[in-house]
Amino acid sequence: MKNLTLNKILCIFVIVVLIRTTINLAKARNQVMSDMNFIDSLNDFGLTRQEGTIYSALLNHGEMTGYEVAKDTGISRSNVYAALTALVEKGAAYLVEGESTKYRPIEISLFTSNRISELQKAAAWLEKHAPKKVIAADGYITITGAKNIKNKIREMLGKTELRLYMMAPADVLGEFQSELSELVAAGKKVVLLTKDFKLTGAKIYETKPDDGQLRFIADSAYVLTGELTGDEHDTCLYSGQKNLVEVMKEALKDKITLLGGK
Repeated sequence: MKNLTLNKILCIFVIVVLIRTTINLAKARNQVMSDMNFIDSLNDFGLTRQEGTIYSALLNHGEMTGYEVAKDTGISRSNVYAALTALVEKGAAYLVEGESTKYRPIEISLFTSNRISELQKAAAWLEKHAPKKVIAADGYITITGAKNIKNKIREMLGKTELRLYMMAPADVLGEFQSELSELVAAGKKVVLLTKDFKLTGAKIYETKPDDGQLRFIADSAYVLTGELTGDEHDTCLYSGQKNLVEVMKEALKDKITLLGGK
């Protein structure tokens, strides 16, 4: 009887240990993913993956010597010192002189705001001094990569003067909710073909687009059509070619008619 009780206690103990181990492993995986996403996002602010890894270590520990950074990150000392020099040049860290040379991270909000300010100034200069050339809008342009496609959507939304028709999944439309709301507030006609998406003032026809399917017409003059799933291999076709615009308009009109619209 005692052996049976001990076996039950042992089994419960093993189960509890397994559960705790599983939870800890899940937390560790989530932390690794979060750290990777943080470092990847730093790429958008001009830091390489190695520089981002070292900047993250500095943020976690505060002031560190090159030796301490190398020990903490596993990056070779020669690469660490090169990256630390780059971080100082890029405004992500300060060099602190003392008995031993240390590097102090600049807080993330200050670093990002400084970079944004620098980029805005650089963008203004480039816009002013860029070669001027008229680009024909009636050709066909292939846009590859989710990021580039989303940027094109934002550009088209920003230039919409009268109306737009857009068929896309709710999660895609959700990324542009603020821009779409601004168009509605400005009195422009916004027609959406989607499912489980709400936008006050827009005309919405409930339908479930195929996964990743995107159809977008702006001012009956420009078309963006293709696939947008969030993948770097997503591809869309952009054009102001009248024949394609008309074909797309008719296709969306037929779809709206089937959904009971006019």
